[in-house]
Amino acid sequence: MYKAFFKLRRNPFELTPDPSFLFPTRRHNEALAALYYGVRRRKGFVVLTGEVGTGKTLLVRCLLQLLKGSNVAFAYSFNSRLSPLEFLQYVTGDFGLPAAGKNKSELLLQLGSFLVGRYQQKLTTVLVADEAHHLSEEVLEEIRLLTNLEAPQGKLLQILLVGQPELDEKLDSTELRQLKQRIELRAQLLPLDLEETRGYILRRLQLSGAESQANVLFPYETIAIVYRISRGIPRLINTICENALVSAYAEQLQSVPPEIIQEVASDFRLNVVAKPRAEQASGKDGKNGTELWHAVKTLVELHNQLQSVRPSQEQVPLQAFSGIRKHEPIV
Repeated sequence: MYKAFFKLRRNPFELTPDPSFLFPTRRHNEALAALYYGVRRRKGFVVLTGEVGTGKTLLVRCLLQLLKGSNVAFAYSFNSRLSPLEFLQYVTGDFGLPAAGKNKSELLLQLGSFLVGRYQQKLTTVLVADEAHHLSEEVLEEIRLLTNLEAPQGKLLQILLVGQPELDEKLDSTELRQLKQRIELRAQLLPLDLEETRGYILRRLQLSGAESQANVLFPYETIAIVYRISRGIPRLINTICENALVSAYAEQLQSVPPEIIQEVASDFRLNVVAKPRAEQASGKDGKNGTELWHAVKTLVELHNQLQSVRPSQEQVPLQAFSGIRKHEPIV
């Protein structure tokens, strides 16, 4: 819609992971090198983690592109809501082997034969498990058992686990300590800093045809606002910049001002941060504490009224409960 107006050949901020748009920061280069080395050297387990939207899937696609033409066979799993049997069926099928109707033993025998055959031909076989932080412990244990298929010179199957930081926490559990001990290489992606964010935006614009006009289209002060709102997360940067271009086109502006970025952030509620659960719970408890204090007060008053007909009984002063504060719960 806006490409002709801004003289662009393609949309610069598509959310689809496109290896041609990779912005090679130091972290991304190190991570890609680790993945490539791990696969080529048959290291077995390699783990890649990063926050949501930092470019993990894009990096994996870059890896697959690097290995294209190297006779490397891939099984790519992105559905983490599978049982161990369903996972094995999916992986077997993705390697091009018949999997329908087979039980676990049949699948493992078939996979083993397939992996041994490829290894004997000096071919590499890779299993990529994306969204691995959602995999159950049972599936992760099944993946670990696949690495028992090995030769004296290396693993028959190279496994790449990709996920959010929760994956590291899961791998730290006692139940998965055997898997953790088999991890040969780790890589982590972090959000971009301000200068990297600027380079990221300008590179995408230049690759899309903006060339020397990239700095005009997104001036430094605009990029600074994009960085502040996105916190350097590439996916959010793309969302903000894409919609900012649409808004600038609607207003027939040749340059995106900071005000448009603020409008986009407001429209997408990017400035809204949900309260942590602990804080929400605290607020709820405070309300309950106030209600409980009023209930205690009512009971004390009722007790004293009843005791007024029995002079021999000592009344309970309300001050005895003065330690109960209205804004705190009673436990």
